[in-house]
Amino acid sequence: MVLVIDRLEKRDANTLLFPAFDLKVEASAITAIHCHVNVREMLAHIFEKAMNPSEGRILVNGIPLTDKKFTTVTGVCLVNEGMYYRLTIRDHLIFYKSLYQSAISMDEAATLLQLKDKLDCVVGKCTKSEKKRLQFTRLLFADPNLAVFEEPLQDTDLETNRIFINLVNLLLSKGKAVLMLTGNMENALTVTERVYRLGESGLIPYEVEKAEEEQVEVDTEESEFPLVEATVQPVRFEKIPAKYNDKIILFSPTEIDYIESGDGGALIMIGGDSYPSDFKMNELEDRLLPYGFFRCHRSYIVNLQRVREVITWTRNSYSLVLDDQSKTNIPLSKTKMAELKEMIGLK
Repeated sequence: MVLVIDRLEKRDANTLLFPAFDLKVEASAITAIHCHVNVREMLAHIFEKAMNPSEGRILVNGIPLTDKKFTTVTGVCLVNEGMYYRLTIRDHLIFYKSLYQSAISMDEAATLLQLKDKLDCVVGKCTKSEKKRLQFTRLLFADPNLAVFEEPLQDTDLETNRIFINLVNLLLSKGKAVLMLTGNMENALTVTERVYRLGESGLIPYEVEKAEEEQVEVDTEESEFPLVEATVQPVRFEKIPAKYNDKIILFSPTEIDYIESGDGGALIMIGGDSYPSDFKMNELEDRLLPYGFFRCHRSYIVNLQRVREVITWTRNSYSLVLDDQSKTNIPLSKTKMAELKEMIGLK
């Protein structure tokens, strides 16, 4: 086991910032923890040894957090990482390679992270996505047993997202373990199905809705009275109810961007805002099917009229990109990809 977290807890005076939790990540495996920004930052700082936990312990390859060797087996990529903005990307690669005495060549690293055309670009003039790729190169040169990424896909373009997934697959192929800390569930599910929520109730596996087959019991015994089939006039109700504070709001299907599975129900996403619904995903899928909605993932139902692109990350990893301002990424499962192709007439 590469990573072992045992009863890890953080308090600030009498305030519990996150409750004690356990987690194990084995070699060649990636796990994502979905949490609020303050918890995410604390966990990242704990792994880089800039902050101590209140209770519990972390072991990486059997080396505890308190050991000086911990930093040699653990690499952390922060969402806001310090860089020398007056130096070029080439200068940074030379520094990282020398710092970690890496056997990886600069050309190999620049090619993998697609920075070869930017080597002489001053970092201060690079885009956010290019800076993020440069952050990834540091972990590539460091070659840790555990790579911890804090919001690796935040404010990045699709090409950088693809590069990150390729980097993760490379690390996993070398027997490394990867831990992703994020507040974006879509990003987490794009990379891995092993996702946990860390909140007031502790660390809880993210539950994905599975299709349930309803079984109807049939009484085969004959009745002495003939059965009369009742005729009921169906009532079509086109609105989808959701909660907002103490109100119940009724949304038209055309307003909805997508629906995400939530704790005990579903979250209806409209224009970047979420509205809790008491309906289960299967119920919403049935109600919204006539309006062009598609169950693209066990945990997501998407309005196909909002989809702009279908992205293939790897042979088994796909995403739908919505036509909104933030270019929202929705996970698309492998089995649903085949179904979607058939729906839109692609081979």
